[in-house]
Amino acid sequence: MADQTMSYQPTSTTETLGAHKAAQAIVQSSTQSSAQPTVQTQLVSASTADAPQTQRLTRREHDCIGELDVPTDAYWGIHTLRATRNFTVSGRPDAGHPQLVKAYATVKRACAQANAQLGLLDEGKARLIVAACLEIEGGALAGQFPIDQLQGGAGTSLNMNTNEVVANRALELGGHAKGDYTFIHPNDDVNKSQSTNDTYPAAAKLALISEIKPLAIACKTLAKSFHDLADRHINDVTIGRTQLQDAVPMTFGQEFHAFASFLKSDWLTLESLIPQLSELNLGATAVGTGICADLRFRQTATARLAEDTGLPITAAPDPISATTDMSMYITLSGALKNLAVHLKKAADDLRLLNSGPRDGFNELDVPARQAGSSIMPGKINPVIPECVDQCCFRIFGMDTTVTWASSEAQLQLNAFDPVIVHSLLDGMELLDNAMHMFKANCVDGITINVAAGLLHAQSSPSISASLNASIGYERAAQIAQEAMREHTTVRQIAGERTQLPDAELDDLLDPIALSRRLGQTCRERRQ
Repeated sequence: MADQTMSYQPTSTTETLGAHKAAQAIVQSSTQSSAQPTVQTQLVSASTADAPQTQRLTRREHDCIGELDVPTDAYWGIHTLRATRNFTVSGRPDAGHPQLVKAYATVKRACAQANAQLGLLDEGKARLIVAACLEIEGGALAGQFPIDQLQGGAGTSLNMNTNEVVANRALELGGHAKGDYTFIHPNDDVNKSQSTNDTYPAAAKLALISEIKPLAIACKTLAKSFHDLADRHINDVTIGRTQLQDAVPMTFGQEFHAFASFLKSDWLTLESLIPQLSELNLGATAVGTGICADLRFRQTATARLAEDTGLPITAAPDPISATTDMSMYITLSGALKNLAVHLKKAADDLRLLNSGPRDGFNELDVPARQAGSSIMPGKINPVIPECVDQCCFRIFGMDTTVTWASSEAQLQLNAFDPVIVHSLLDGMELLDNAMHMFKANCVDGITINVAAGLLHAQSSPSISASLNASIGYERAAQIAQEAMREHTTVRQIAGERTQLPDAELDDLLDPIALSRRLGQTCRERRQ
């Protein structure tokens, strides 16, 4: 089941050509069994249907407010047109997150299949709707989703946009003109048994699931780079530091393997969220009561969506609660924030260990990527870790946005799904990019100053802790203090101030031995 839960990838589904062929097969099947054999089906390629026309004509559409002229070649309709005029703030359309658009088409496809299965939607219409959805899932008509991501209405605008595009493409596939809603209607047919309030969150969660797999892969890839770096330095010692003060010896290998272990916990957490994100609320419609939906629709649509995606889709146990519950968004945001904290930890430590080259730790060198100063010749800065840090700062801001928006569920609905979902998708993409950059432009090219690490380990006064059992804490502290005053090593002073044999002192103060008291080398310890 674990493999199945990772199988849904709307951003890498059937290519447009493949989807076009699938749609063609569905349409041919539909026309062969249609009760209207006189209707000639003309399948226009959706990849070219997106192209601008040399002569823009219009068609007139109406809604509850009035009438507007819509470009004839547009697959969207009057609801989309009004939304593009209303929301003009971010300059980023819904199409900027194609995984959300494709996921919405997946939801619409499953709902059409369920409605047809239950006898609620004509089979011929359903086939055309399914064919249109498949094309969108394959990447076609991406330019037909122009509404600003920061839209009021809890996502109603994107839902109406999707209904219109699917309806008009289905009409076209069936040999009808765009806008001929007497045959296939955006609301009555494409949106049948649905509301924005159950379909938008469903599409949003599918889109988020689709981004978990690449993000987990990026975690694993970066973790492997840290493991590889660590394995090359499994026996090279340095000094551990607590509160930026010298502590006790450890190996560079242990230090870098710890970064990899952080990342492992992150990808396991992300993958564990898939079943929870797969709990959807289809059929709950407006407020969770299921108005306008057949009682059988909830179970049927959920089962079809599970079959179509390969995900463990289940129906939320309490549809009223699920309509306003933002828990999974908050949980996912927290997981992304934790990943950012871990990445920032690694980036910050590399910056510190890279400090120098004369008056800092100088225990490692990150790759020189560019000149570091416009005035100081030869200065090289750790620009990649600094870039990673800035990406993490953005994630912390994302988490704040998600938290505030999730807390704004008044009465029976939270109206702020759009900013939540787009913020999360932005954050996931940013983290994915940051980890690939971190690996390729920094971690893979790190070199270790082995001599500096050994010197720091041997000269640290804190290794006197290993003498506690032999000479007691008080005497060990005196040796540490004298070593600091004399600017020499604990080993040197201990040889002069104790009766312990040289061999025993060498054994007690061996940095490698001190770094492995738990039996560890570098990898996770297995019992």
